[in-house]
Amino acid sequence: MEKILGVEGGEEVMRKYVVGSVPTVMYIPEYISPAEEDLLLKNIYQAPLSKWKTLKNRKLQNWGGVVHEKGLLAQQLPSWLKTVTNRIYEESKLFPSAINHVLINEYLPDQGIMPHQDGPAYMPVVAILSLGSPVVMDFVPHPNLESTEQSSENDTQDMIHEPSPPEPKIPSKYLPFSLLLMPRSLLIFKDMAYSGYLHGIKDSEDHCYDEAVNATNGPSHDAGTLTGLKNDGEDGGDKVIHRTTRRISLTCRLVTKVHKHLIKI
Repeated sequence: MEKILGVEGGEEVMRKYVVGSVPTVMYIPEYISPAEEDLLLKNIYQAPLSKWKTLKNRKLQNWGGVVHEKGLLAQQLPSWLKTVTNRIYEESKLFPSAINHVLINEYLPDQGIMPHQDGPAYMPVVAILSLGSPVVMDFVPHPNLESTEQSSENDTQDMIHEPSPPEPKIPSKYLPFSLLLMPRSLLIFKDMAYSGYLHGIKDSEDHCYDEAVNATNGPSHDAGTLTGLKNDGEDGGDKVIHRTTRRISLTCRLVTKVHKHLIKI
């Protein structure tokens, strides 16, 4: 099996959570308790209204400072976020140092996010903690694996530009896949899953999870008691999430270049 990180000790710690055929994708169901989820949500919604930024298809909070192409203009994470980010850092052993940046996204039942890639300012590893509604996240091979032509995106902060292979052919191992993200679960992906794929969520109230790579171990833990998961087929097929509530995600990352002149809160 391909090594799943470059931090000593993390390979053995996280190996049992690898899902699917890409060995750098790890999924931990029930990473936090319902009480911990409630406390996080309470702190998130107690933040000042000015902390929220409204986008076309979601709202978000930015914690840790401003990220740009030259690095991080840093702010201190609040203690309620440090508690969970330090736990992820210490338990996963996938980050070379403590997580210093968190984006909190709020999605309404019919909202998602277009396929995208996190920017080069971050270490190529990301941890996503899911709260609220379950959802399906789709991964598709990066266009650089399909074509020798690199599209020129203006939003360079969310894209990584890499040299294309000599021939416009997708290797058979780079196939699309999906993950079912249950509330209180933790998804971590890195290396090839980070740089070789785009990830996104469909703008739809109904998400099918029949072919999710973790469908056997994700829903089986708690789907039976969770609102929003159902079978539409008489034979038990067509497993569908009907999104009726908000989903909150905490996207936890590490920016290695931090400016010495900090922004004061």
